[in-house]
Amino acid sequence: MVSIVQNVAIDCADAYEMARFWSAVTGRPVHPESEPGDAETEVLLAEGPVLHFNQVPESKESKNRIHLCLRPETTREREVERLLELGAAFVGDHREPDGSGWAILADPEGNEFCVLRSASDREAMGESGA
Repeated sequence: MVSIVQNVAIDCADAYEMARFWSAVTGRPVHPESEPGDAETEVLLAEGPVLHFNQVPESKESKNRIHLCLRPETTREREVERLLELGAAFVGDHREPDGSGWAILADPEGNEFCVLRSASDREAMGESGA
C-alpha cells in the first residue's frame, strides 16, 4: 500500500489571487467554481496533484521548507523574465557560468520557487534526462 499525493497546499492571504498568479505561471485553469474572496481554491494541473491555496491569517515568516521547482518549456532565462513580468520577485541566483544551476523567485506573497533549466537548455549542454 502507498499514499498518493492529492495536492500541494500553499498557505496565503488571498487564495483566489494566488491561484490566478499560479494559473498564469502554469498555463492551467483555476478551479471553475472559484471566485474572488474564496478561502480555498485550486489550480488544476495537467498531471499530478493540484495546487491548493488555503487562506490563513498569518503571514509568511521564513524560508519555505518545501517549494515548487519549475522546468520551463522555453529557456530558463526567458521563463525568469516572464515570471517577473507576472509579479514574481527575484530572490537568489544559483545559475553558473557554464549554464547549469537555477534561479530562485518568489510569488506575490513571498513563497519561493525555483526555475530550472529547460530541456533545450540541457540539450545545448549535451545533457539528457530529467
